[in-house]
Amino acid sequence: MSIEFEKILNFRDVGKTVNDYLGRKQGHAGGRAVSLGTTRTEHLTQAQKREADLKAPALLQSNAALAEPMQIPGPLYRHVRVAGRRLERALVRQLSWWNFMCVLLTLPTFFLRWVGFASHLDLPNSPAVHKLIFLFIFGFRVQAIRIMGQEVMQPLGLVGLSLLTLDESGSEIVEALQILTSSQTPNPSLVHCTQGKDRTGMIIALALLTLHVPTDAISHDYFLSQSGLEPERDERVAEMMQIGLPPAWGDCPPNFVQRVRGHLDERYGGVEGYLDTIGFGPEDRARLVDVFGA
Repeated sequence: MSIEFEKILNFRDVGKTVNDYLGRKQGHAGGRAVSLGTTRTEHLTQAQKREADLKAPALLQSNAALAEPMQIPGPLYRHVRVAGRRLERALVRQLSWWNFMCVLLTLPTFFLRWVGFASHLDLPNSPAVHKLIFLFIFGFRVQAIRIMGQEVMQPLGLVGLSLLTLDESGSEIVEALQILTSSQTPNPSLVHCTQGKDRTGMIIALALLTLHVPTDAISHDYFLSQSGLEPERDERVAEMMQIGLPPAWGDCPPNFVQRVRGHLDERYGGVEGYLDTIGFGPEDRARLVDVFGA
């Protein structure tokens, strides 16, 4: 069931959506809260937009909220950076010219540390890497990420990126799921990221799979984000194209949940095998069922 607000998109009660689809009670929505926060790229894009807005006096006069912190008072915020360092490094390693980068001994130490390089590696040359590094060093991070978007993320695809996230962001996913089951986190729950379809969709799918919700019901709920985000799709697509991603990245792949489930089955022997691998064990899963189960 989607709930309509004036300025909040893609908001719905997942428990009711699944129950209505199945025609029976599978779980409830009175769970815990976790914010699946924006990625580094999104923070940079938002910061640039916010900085531009703050320089517009007329806009400030009409919207004083721009000068306030980007959190509302009252809710307890728990921020999880699902796109963590391991995932970033894995994405950089997808570059065809990855085996070159450590030859650039002039790189600042902080950048070498960020990409996880060792100084003893002997790597060949590449103009694309030179450009990427130049942009990072001189602060053009969004432009640098555009290279990643065009040469890594676009070929990988939205579903492929999600599967890589499952493999490389295990500790962050555990953190998100444990917050959902923590007695220190108050009810009710709100799980969100920037759009509420990719990182949020993955975490919700894992939680629902743990509750043994059928894949078709999870897919039904996930795909509701397509219509839920439609009012801002054009703006969202424009932002994605700025970082080298095609319009399809603004949509919900119809086979997203099936691909996630298939990946877990093929590589880990199922969702429980995956959760065991990343450290969300039987006791954690039992607490999740206690919190969200029927």
